[in-house]
Amino acid sequence: MIVLDEQLLGRNLENEISRWYQGEVCFITDLRPGSVIKDDAIPNLLQHANQPTFVTINERDFWRRTEPNQRYCLVCYTLTDSQAHQIAFALRDLLQHSLFDSKAKRMGKIIRVTNHEITYYATSHRKLQTALL
Repeated sequence: MIVLDEQLLGRNLENEISRWYQGEVCFITDLRPGSVIKDDAIPNLLQHANQPTFVTINERDFWRRTEPNQRYCLVCYTLTDSQAHQIAFALRDLLQHSLFDSKAKRMGKIIRVTNHEITYYATSHRKLQTALL
């Protein structure tokens, strides 16, 4: 399951991702319809979903602020709002990387993706790890 942050609504990303991702693609607002979801409530919502990979460009509120949890993966892109349309392709590249190409490998990781590298920490090792794209 890919869960997109609500700030990514209205960009057709869910349809672009669905073209190549076989699982469910939804927005965080679909996990708790009809309510306002604050950033600090998102990790709790993700714990109750089926092994979601949460995708956001809100790096400031999630990277190094969110505790990793074996029930989800969180991916922070360092893209600006005007660059958010790049997420579908960037996410596909990330999910094809040998470190993240299965749910089992992704769960428990908080990942930060820049143009050139991937940095992450996990439940199994809190020290930052780096990989090239």
